[in-house]
Amino acid sequence: MPLTRFRFLLYALLACSFAISSCVLAKEAHPVNSALTAHEWGTFTSIAGREGRAVEWSPLTGSTDLPAFVEHFRNAGFKLGLRGTVRMETPVLYFYSANKATVSVKVSFAQGVITEWYPHADDVQPKQNLFDGSLYHSFAGGSISWDSVNISPAARTEFPQEARENHYYAARMTSSAPLVVKSAAGEQQEKFLFYRGVSTFSLPISVTLAGAGKVHVENLNDEAIPNTILFERRGDKVGYRIGGAIQDTSDLDSPELTGSVDELARELEGMLVAQGLYQDEAHAMIETWRGSWFEEGSRLLYLVPASFVNRVLPLSIQPAPAQTVRVFVGRLELVTPATERAVQTAFAAHDTATLEKYSRFLEPILSTMIKNEPSSAKAKQLQAYLGLSYNHLIAQNVRPN
Repeated sequence: MPLTRFRFLLYALLACSFAISSCVLAKEAHPVNSALTAHEWGTFTSIAGREGRAVEWSPLTGSTDLPAFVEHFRNAGFKLGLRGTVRMETPVLYFYSANKATVSVKVSFAQGVITEWYPHADDVQPKQNLFDGSLYHSFAGGSISWDSVNISPAARTEFPQEARENHYYAARMTSSAPLVVKSAAGEQQEKFLFYRGVSTFSLPISVTLAGAGKVHVENLNDEAIPNTILFERRGDKVGYRIGGAIQDTSDLDSPELTGSVDELARELEGMLVAQGLYQDEAHAMIETWRGSWFEEGSRLLYLVPASFVNRVLPLSIQPAPAQTVRVFVGRLELVTPATERAVQTAFAAHDTATLEKYSRFLEPILSTMIKNEPSSAKAKQLQAYLGLSYNHLIAQNVRPN
């Protein structure tokens, strides 16, 4: 074959390959709205067992702590009996745009089910009920999607509001654009897309009690944990210790109970802003969870690596925003000796006021105490306390599955 003809065929082949590759890439590429920004925050709540990993639990409380207009999977009490290792609490997704825009949004949840949401969603998977009350039986995960979310910067805001106060409303105190979602349920307005859920995925972190008041923190993720805070509250006294980023492991001393919630709130707000949230978003997140993050007991608060969030909670927005920021705080509750003493003393004295401070964590706290108790007599007594807690649930017509 003449050299010139060979070169011509080679160039033609390369040109065809480039054209085919360009077509494939064009089909796979997703449109981008260069004027659109999306920011999201949320919380992963778990409780550490004696090995440091998150244990299975369900809350001993009859309250959903949400306004009545929020929609639920199956019914308002369903999640209370749904056992998992992680309770994903109040992710809110904000949008910013100078002009009107319409997007579709889908969130998938690894090994988890979406249990509450607002506004009305077009599709929530799975369709079937999870009758066994557990997510451990070969359940890959659920999802939620809104097909047409109208971002309306100049819209007149008529957000739903109930007469009673609720920490749900604090998330509205941002400069994000109002959203309008139209569906069979009618037109609904909100400042964000809201959803919650329960899952069994493994946390990126492990925390064990190391003796002498120390806790041992181990990063189980390939990416560094951006920041950590060891917090403790006993009555009116609070303390916290900032552990910083953790690449592999770290030992943290128990904090002295000489701090204040306001000081910690300012520290945490700065951490959230450093991760990419706007100032008003970070403030709204802290105000939403101030009454919970800083309540009685001991816990590790940590910033969840972004890669981990995207892996367990994949988010798809079409057309895609030019920028998407997702900042999640992990809350890992610790059953320390001080917590054990407080709970056992309160049960023995019928001190309901103290028990209420631990509220939904009573079941996993008692279960952990039973596993750690070498005395069979004391373990039996703790088992009786656990039974009392379940009887309290039954009295409220909420039966754990």
